[in-house]
Amino acid sequence: MTNQGQGAGLTVTITVPAWVEELAPAGTLIESEDQRMDLVIRLAARNVAEGGGPFAAAVFEGTRLVAAGVNRVLESGLSVAHGEIVALLRAQNLAHELERAAATPPITGPLTLVTTTEPCCQCFGAIVWSGVERLVCGATTSDAESIGFDEGPKPEFWPDVLEERGIAVELNVRRNEARAVLEDYKRRGGPIYGLRHPSIA
Repeated sequence: MTNQGQGAGLTVTITVPAWVEELAPAGTLIESEDQRMDLVIRLAARNVAEGGGPFAAAVFEGTRLVAAGVNRVLESGLSVAHGEIVALLRAQNLAHELERAAATPPITGPLTLVTTTEPCCQCFGAIVWSGVERLVCGATTSDAESIGFDEGPKPEFWPDVLEERGIAVELNVRRNEARAVLEDYKRRGGPIYGLRHPSIA
């Protein structure tokens, strides 16, 4: 994924390992929600095994996989390269390319974002504007924070906030398996990145 800015010629690149497409080829039909969560859990586990962060996500149009993503913060050095963001960027990039190619219709929706862990504050904000109509989560915010991650400030009743905006939320899908990926990351000594502690005067 590359975005070339105007003027200064800035280029931002987030690479996605080839094995992501091998494990989760776009267009695959996955019938059940458990199976869709199983896919993103397997992606997160593989990412940990490859030295990446313990998070993954995928965008589905009904039962059809549109795009998958894994956390690329450590590899890219970019704080925004969370699994949800990468999956959404890939899905949106695909939709844009299909539109430019006059494919009709490129993506008809509705779209679901399946993620191994509840969104941090950054991904929560991105989901609001993403166009997805459903969010499915595995592990909880407290599961991620229990191994040291700072998930940042978000509304206390954040699922209600999304529901009010027309985004349905389902929690704790295959939570134990998703949490096991986080625990494996901790056992391997994976770095805890993105921490922001308040200044103490």
